[in-house]
Amino acid sequence: MIKAVVFDVGETLISEQRIWSRWAGRLGVDHFTLMGVLGGMAALDRHHREAFRILRPGIDLDAEEAAWERDDPGGLRNHFDADDLYPDVRAALSAIRAAGYQVIIAGNQPRRAYDALVAMDLPADSVHTSDGWGVSKPEAGFFAKVAAVAGREPAEILYVGDRLDNDVLPAAAAGMRTALLRRGPWGYLHADRPEAQAADVIADDLHALLPALARLT
Repeated sequence: MIKAVVFDVGETLISEQRIWSRWAGRLGVDHFTLMGVLGGMAALDRHHREAFRILRPGIDLDAEEAAWERDDPGGLRNHFDADDLYPDVRAALSAIRAAGYQVIIAGNQPRRAYDALVAMDLPADSVHTSDGWGVSKPEAGFFAKVAAVAGREPAEILYVGDRLDNDVLPAAAAGMRTALLRRGPWGYLHADRPEAQAADVIADDLHALLPALARLT
């Protein structure tokens, strides 16, 4: 029986549209160009950071982010806030929690994302980031941390994310149930692959999860 639902962050709870739009401006290219190259990286299973190197060969991303912070210390830059939440997040998480499920947020995010997520006061029992844990998806240690903070057996956990490689396949390998969200470039591309059948649920939005949970249990 599922007792805990654990959510990825980027393109599961948080829309990254504004972040990528700000990056396009920083790199000096139009949004269409950056989004097209980013989609290519997703389709080719290449890391999204390679999009930056294609558009600006030789870029030092750490140095660029530091320079961006100096240039715009009060701006969001490549951060997110409550305005970047997908519209279904609060209501869907509230409904899942009200139905008696433990709700946890745990994704590959820098430490600063923890503060941003906590400030949103989402209907979740706890919030965790890969930087805070010192281990990232798709490593097995990340999903061991998920089970530990939930205090549940892996089979009692549904992990929800937008990617096969980072979310569905490693969570399933850890013994968890999984939901693949058709959201963002990776979500749509990955849901179209044969491997998507490994997911227990393929959902178009977060509202579809509660009915699916009833079927899984």
